[in-house]
Amino acid sequence: MDLSNYTTEQLNQLKKDIDVEIQSRRKEDAKKAQQEMKQVAERYGFTLNDLVSGQPAKTRAKGKVRFQHPSDAGKTWSGRGRKPVWIKEWEAGGRSLDELRVD
Repeated sequence: MDLSNYTTEQLNQLKKDIDVEIQSRRKEDAKKAQQEMKQVAERYGFTLNDLVSGQPAKTRAKGKVRFQHPSDAGKTWSGRGRKPVWIKEWEAGGRSLDELRVD
């Protein structure tokens, strides 16, 4: 490409236009690369974050059941984290948490 016929002003404008186009294409390339990497990660059962961080995903073991509703065995709580609604309702009814303890 022969640039000798361009004025300095035209060359500066051309440079700006090229920089904008390069930036736009890099963003598009980054999106494509990210999509491809995500597909590869999913094929192997990982998330992209698992692979990028370099460490396997931390899975937290479910806590041992320490509390169970007396009439609905499906309602359990390990005692970790927030209290479930059914526990809050139980305590709001004037009942003790110790009545639900299973260990």
